Amino acid sequence: MFILNFVLLFQIVTPVSRLLTSSRFSTEQKHFINKYDSLLLTLSSLLGCRQLAQRWTLVLFVGTCLLYCARMAMPISAVTMAATFQWSKIDSGLVLGGFFWGYCFTQILGGHVSDKVGGERVLVVSTALWAMITIATPLLAHFGSHALFLMALSRFLMGVLQGVFFPSLASICSQRVLEGERGFLMSTMHSGCYMGTLVAGGMGSVILDLYGWQSLFYSFGVLSVLWALFVWMFFLKGKVCLRTQSIITSYKWNGICFGETIRWTWLRLLALAMVFTHMCISCTSNTLLSWLPTYFKESFPHSWVYNVVPWFSAIVSAITGGYVSDFLISRGYGISSVRKLMQFLSMGVSSMFLMLVCEKTFTSFTSALFFISVAVGLTTFTSCGVSVNVQDLTPSCAGALYGFMNMMGAFMGLLMVALCGYLIEVYQSWALVFRLIALVNSTGLGIFLLFGDAQRVDVDC
Repeated sequence: MFILNFVLLFQIVTPVSRLLTSSRFSTEQKHFINKYDSLLLTLSSLLGCRQLAQRWTLVLFVGTCLLYCARMAMPISAVTMAATFQWSKIDSGLVLGGFFWGYCFTQILGGHVSDKVGGERVLVVSTALWAMITIATPLLAHFGSHALFLMALSRFLMGVLQGVFFPSLASICSQRVLEGERGFLMSTMHSGCYMGTLVAGGMGSVILDLYGWQSLFYSFGVLSVLWALFVWMFFLKGKVCLRTQSIITSYKWNGICFGETIRWTWLRLLALAMVFTHMCISCTSNTLLSWLPTYFKESFPHSWVYNVVPWFSAIVSAITGGYVSDFLISRGYGISSVRKLMQFLSMGVSSMFLMLVCEKTFTSFTSALFFISVAVGLTTFTSCGVSVNVQDLTPSCAGALYGFMNMMGAFMGLLMVALCGYLIEVYQSWALVFRLIALVNSTGLGIFLLFGDAQRVDVDC
């Protein structure tokens, strides 16, 4: 349907443009035709951009899957590599932890560069670089007697290069996608994270058993290089779709224009509420991702489906949440109300299901798996809540601000994961962990419901 409309519009535009050269029309008539011609060209450009956005959605989904496949290669191979190189638990922790420190450092920089030069190019260049590091990892492991240092360094560089991905994605979405269509795109991209985790866990384990840990890095690295080459050849080598909305490149907020201190303070409060809520949901999500396998293994040691079911439910719910949010906006519901609804489901309702796990009434494996799968699935609704809210408030600098939000979330995630490990070690209680997650979620949700908004604040008055 879009293609048909696109062709018809150009068939109309061409003869209208030719009529402008005719002397049969007065100046006023030519002026009217010129405005009509400009409108048709704008509409045709918009339809073309929308078709291109649909193709980009699939490409970026695959890219997100490969991002997480490459990221999970080291954790999957850690046990085998530790036995090969005689690493202790502390050594393995240093290698694995190196990624997260590097991941925090380039969030803001990646978003800022994406806002200036375009997130598509930042994505492709960074992907090509971290893909080559992935391929080179097995070679570095056997390079001299400094395998531990080189592995930690490679993980740090992986984190540095992968840290620009989601800020760049936020920049692309704010500059290329209309407000009513951002939720589905961001949700689809986030579902790629869980798909990549599943693929790496399933296919990666098979590759590891059959061909050794080196083949795992080679496989995911080569696939990522091919993805970067494909995007460069077929999407970036020619023209890039123009922005579908007017973006003000200045970082001047409209509160200053009015010279009202109260107005300026309120606008800053909107951004701080968004950052704080994103920080809360990021650290609780990282905590669940880090500790859920240990919880199930210690509480229900004779089952394995806990490694599949929660993350499969996350894929389905992420796409569903994005579709529902865009549908509500298209039906006339306020953007702010939809963002808050999605965040309530993500942080409020999901915490309720986590609290049910703490109840002594529900002690079976089936009930625990069900409640946690629902909680993990609902958590993904944040991708069409506060995660996309940054594009509503500040589209001109969405990449940089999202990078700051992600950096704060990553730092807080490191602290909360360590705190939960301390609680488990000292008190031997998983209920404390789930209650702490619910408390952090409730705090962030309350701040967002009170002070969150979707009114753009980075435009000139």
